[in-house]
Amino acid sequence: MKALTYNRYGSCDQLQLNEVEKPSLKKSEVLVKVIASSINSWDVDMLKGDQWIIRIIGGFINPRHTILGADIAGVVEVVGEDVRHFKIGDEVYGDIAEAGFGGFAEYVAVPEKLLAPKPKGLSFEEAASIPQAGLLAIQGLRHHGDIQPGQKILINGAGGGVGTLALQYAKAKGAEVTCVDRKEKFEMLRSLGTDHTIDFTTTDYTATGQQYNKILDVIAHRSASDYKRALKPDGVFAMIGGSMGGLLFRMMVVEPLLSRYRNKKLGIMGYMVGRTELEQLTHLLEEGKIKPVIDSVFSLKDGAKAFQYFLSGTFKGKVIIKVAGHDR
Repeated sequence: MKALTYNRYGSCDQLQLNEVEKPSLKKSEVLVKVIASSINSWDVDMLKGDQWIIRIIGGFINPRHTILGADIAGVVEVVGEDVRHFKIGDEVYGDIAEAGFGGFAEYVAVPEKLLAPKPKGLSFEEAASIPQAGLLAIQGLRHHGDIQPGQKILINGAGGGVGTLALQYAKAKGAEVTCVDRKEKFEMLRSLGTDHTIDFTTTDYTATGQQYNKILDVIAHRSASDYKRALKPDGVFAMIGGSMGGLLFRMMVVEPLLSRYRNKKLGIMGYMVGRTELEQLTHLLEEGKIKPVIDSVFSLKDGAKAFQYFLSGTFKGKVIIKVAGHDR
């Protein structure tokens, strides 16, 4: 089968389209013919390998997982003997990072617990844009309690996959939303319902004097004191991406401990992925509370170009890699 592979940490130049063996199947797994996959920041971090946590997870010297791609949508081709929820021909989607990535390939073996039926009415490209970004968005905004009508919510890095879905969810809950990103994305964000916009190239949102009930930060890199200053007295700050240095350690270890003794809560929300969580996304999609936002679609052979475009930071919503056609 064809797959976009890399064997050394580094730039997009490490990504090559190669022939590799089809994955073998365990009893609790299904073999999925991948129709589409999408790029997430985690894929880029794994490609670069320039942070300590990536080396711990992905391999100290060379990458342990040579095929990236966490978000997939495709069709079940083979089922393991212990599989109970899927049959051959089922259309599925999911975040497979927990199983070692592998989405940028024609086939991938996936534990059935990480998949759910593809939402009806969505194309494979649209379905592939949803799992990780959608779960991060919803779980991040529900961190320390769900959004309440009238609350002031700020989303930093709002123009990407997580941010566009978080914005839609927050508006559906009746919140007043401020989106932070580059000004070229403001028109798109306004079309999705944002109330206010901040251009991060000219304004530090933690220094405006405004305070928020919840802050969802996709690209956090400031100090904890900065974020506390931007929170209302009982506000919640959820970091779901950004710095992997001292701030990450503080948000993982220090701030959750301190949050036990104060009203302001700061930390990294606990990410959960599985069929139940994916079905919650499906429900929101079917209710029309969220919808996919796709910037562009690249072929598998142009996967390196897709990563280069993602790294430019100018994309709006999700960047998709179409792996195969679908003949059903």
